[in-house]
Amino acid sequence: MNLADVYKISKDFKTTPKMPVLFFGHGSPMNAIEENEFVANWRKVAASLPKPKTILCISAHWITGGTAVTAMSNPRTIHDFGGFPQALFDVEYPARGNSKLAEVTAGLLTGENIHLDHQWGLDHGAWSVLKHLYPEANIPIVQLSLDAYKSPQQHYRLAKELAILRRKGILIIGSGNIVHNLHLIDWPHMNKIDHAFDWARDADTKIKNLILSKDHNALQDYVNLGTAVKLAVPTSDHYLPLLYILALQEDNDKLEFFNDKAVGGSLTMTSLKLS
Repeated sequence: MNLADVYKISKDFKTTPKMPVLFFGHGSPMNAIEENEFVANWRKVAASLPKPKTILCISAHWITGGTAVTAMSNPRTIHDFGGFPQALFDVEYPARGNSKLAEVTAGLLTGENIHLDHQWGLDHGAWSVLKHLYPEANIPIVQLSLDAYKSPQQHYRLAKELAILRRKGILIIGSGNIVHNLHLIDWPHMNKIDHAFDWARDADTKIKNLILSKDHNALQDYVNLGTAVKLAVPTSDHYLPLLYILALQEDNDKLEFFNDKAVGGSLTMTSLKLS
């Protein structure tokens, strides 16, 4: 961060007490319109938070070449899925954007190909959760993309450059899933409470234990955590938002897990709050 960026963030965003950071296992897009224990817990978490000035969201569903930051005034609601009821496609989440935060975020990040985006909007990894956290859509939102060409270690290092935002009234949210293998979903038992295959349970437990022990190096090197984790994380997109949140962990942060249950055998809704 150069002197101009320091001046801009000091000018545009006053210092606040440290904000929490959150990782949400967002699961099915249907959580946006269904009433269940997961969305009830999202609302409980929101009620425990200080009101943010703006939200910065890292979603599993925005993968780009390079790193992009949404900079439009009125981001569109993106229905980036198919095969769901019309009621889900009818959902709009008309939160405003925040071009100042977009500029500051881009300024904080080092490396090549960091750019402002005016095309994307809010994908369902963001709005399906935020619809329950802030149903009035009265908090501006900026999304940060996941660079498809960066390693987990590079994503983790990039996330650390955002640390100052925790003391600028910015709520940083990662949205994905720790265990996310759509190819192995047990569709006949989707409504069975906390149903997980053995490998999914083992992977979720192993990753939670590494989070508890603050072994972030092992979590970045997840491809070497064994067969269960390979099945749980067949692609990096839903896992990387977790690394962004863990990279912002401070020594005195309190760690809380919530929604620590599985669905469909091969997905976990496991979520966490650092405050």
